[in-house]
Amino acid sequence: MAKKKKESEGVKGDWIVTYSDMVTLLLCFFVALFDASEVEPGQLAALLSALSNIGMGSSTGGETLSEGKSVALGNTINSLPSMDRGNYLGPALKKAMSIFSPEVKSKKVRVTHDERGLVINLASDVFFAPASARINIEEARDILLRLAGLLNSDEVKGKKFRIEGHTDAEQVDPNGPWESNWELSTARSIAVLHFLTDLGVEENRFQVAGFADTVPIAVNDTPDGRAYNRRVDIIILDDGHL
Repeated sequence: MAKKKKESEGVKGDWIVTYSDMVTLLLCFFVALFDASEVEPGQLAALLSALSNIGMGSSTGGETLSEGKSVALGNTINSLPSMDRGNYLGPALKKAMSIFSPEVKSKKVRVTHDERGLVINLASDVFFAPASARINIEEARDILLRLAGLLNSDEVKGKKFRIEGHTDAEQVDPNGPWESNWELSTARSIAVLHFLTDLGVEENRFQVAGFADTVPIAVNDTPDGRAYNRRVDIIILDDGHL
């Protein structure tokens, strides 16, 4: 009888394992819903500091909302580039996806983000004729007007921008105005720069670059692939990539 009672008591304690799994899954679920861009940096820093050493037993610091010793060394979470990225990329990305929604659906514009910052990709076939750096005003004006509005918005206030021109791998016309794809890609970047500054975006916030065909995003073996590679990217720069 004693043995049977012991086995019964062991079964009663097994529920804690399932319960712990459920709590962990719930925590993961709410973390997935968490948007750091909507939280004040100071509040998030204090929260992460308080949670960093939970369960560490006798560890000192990290278990309260007070500042730790590392603050004197400048090692606060607010100093990290990822924190700054979280402060503006979320709202800026949402705004860009909203204002370019029709063009995103039709693949005239792509909105992404990477280690450089928020990237707005303009399909070159819409903006420029083949082997030309003259903007197709009829096709591009409305998109560039909305782009200028985004670059002048509070969501990207104080940020720098870079315009990157790209081409496909086809060689330029030797009798044309461009010596190579390097000149063509740079001229397209400068054309977009002038258009945006004419719409009121501050010129000193921009950088321009031409990459020719060195940074493809698709294969150059098909017309569709070459069309994707002929593009101009406007990048709202993360502070670590100025």
